[in-house]
Amino acid sequence: MIANYHTHTWRCNHAYGVEKQYIENAIEAGLQILGFSDHTPQCFPNGYVGPDKMLPSQLEDYVDTVLRLRDEYRDDIEILLGLEVEYYPQIWERLLRLLEPYPIEYLLLGQHYIHNEYEGDRYNGKPGHSDEDLLLYCSQCREALETGKFIYFAHPDLINHSGDPALYQQEMRKLCRYCKEKDIPLELNLLGVRQDRNYPCDAFWTIAAQEGNTVIYGSDAHWPDHVLSPEVIRKADQYMAKCGIPRQRLLQKLSRGRFL
Repeated sequence: MIANYHTHTWRCNHAYGVEKQYIENAIEAGLQILGFSDHTPQCFPNGYVGPDKMLPSQLEDYVDTVLRLRDEYRDDIEILLGLEVEYYPQIWERLLRLLEPYPIEYLLLGQHYIHNEYEGDRYNGKPGHSDEDLLLYCSQCREALETGKFIYFAHPDLINHSGDPALYQQEMRKLCRYCKEKDIPLELNLLGVRQDRNYPCDAFWTIAAQEGNTVIYGSDAHWPDHVLSPEVIRKADQYMAKCGIPRQRLLQKLSRGRFL
């Protein structure tokens, strides 16, 4: 692993340490590229504030900090400026207007909720999501990817579905097939591997193996020492082999041409 595009900062209220610690750990681990992609601010109506993402008022500081550190460490590592984004159709254009003045290089799709979050939505990783939730998740993620704004699909298997397994197979296969056709990499999320979460999901990655999807590892680092761990990489490699995904489909880094 020579590049990680999925790195958070303290601004999201559930990550720890400062940016320099993440960068220095990345250099020590031998990464060539470190992309910061903290949880994007959202322009929620009615004064709602998301508890697990940066505020709109923090965006400028986030950008300035990453750009300053990029210059400071330019001889040691390539640092990129990105964001992890939920696609909420009702406020999508408002978000794009917020981001427009800033030199954001890339967006990751990380669909943690399927409604608009401020409407009493429930985190997709919690168990018990229905068939209706699954259908909405798949259609909303596809609609997001159709915007052409995302370089890859982070933890695409996040939704913790408890309904009809046949429907899961059907809908996730359609989603994987769409990503394959559009050359959109799927992230095998290393935080999920590290913490034995509901993702990676065997059913999803078996489908991805069959459909020939391209895979990229994402550390989803919320702690500096999670930027890159040989032990977690070994577990991820073993998981890929178990699901039937050959190493040739694992991207080591993304082309600069894929960025916004």
